Amino acid sequence: MSSNGNFTPPKTVVLVGLMGAGKTCIGKKLAQALRLPFVDADVEIEKAAGCTISEIFEEHGEVYFRDRERLVIQRLLEGPVQILSTGGGAFMDELTRNTITEKGISLWLRADLDILVERTSRRNHRPLLRNGNHREILSRLIEERYPVYEQADIITESEEGSADLTTRNALQGLHDFCYAS
Repeated sequence: MSSNGNFTPPKTVVLVGLMGAGKTCIGKKLAQALRLPFVDADVEIEKAAGCTISEIFEEHGEVYFRDRERLVIQRLLEGPVQILSTGGGAFMDELTRNTITEKGISLWLRADLDILVERTSRRNHRPLLRNGNHREILSRLIEERYPVYEQADIITESEEGSADLTTRNALQGLHDFCYAS
């Protein structure tokens, strides 16, 4: 496989992982390498709702948000092949996870706690981190979510440093997955 991808996955590639894992950054780089559109599910949810995710959480709660998220991801997976970045909790929802498994290729960007804490400390727009210690919250989320994220089709380490290295590793994992069968 050449460094620019040089293949097209048969289904939409769905990036999953915790906030700060690099789903948007790596997703855009994968899309560029594979010459596919990049779509951020959170942006699409905000467009559909006409307000921010934080506002949805504040006004309607997380259950309502997850319902909207599920519908948007399902709609996006019905469309053409693309690179789709999802929110950290999307893959935790069993119905959403089943849809992703059936209609997409899931790629988990796994990052260790120190990297997640450093990356999420740069901005304060994440509803789940607003009320508490980032390290404690992220540590709890790792315990809860990593066993579920492990169900992803592909696992790529999101390491500190070069996003290009993580992108190359994700491309290789994707290529290997697509041509393994």
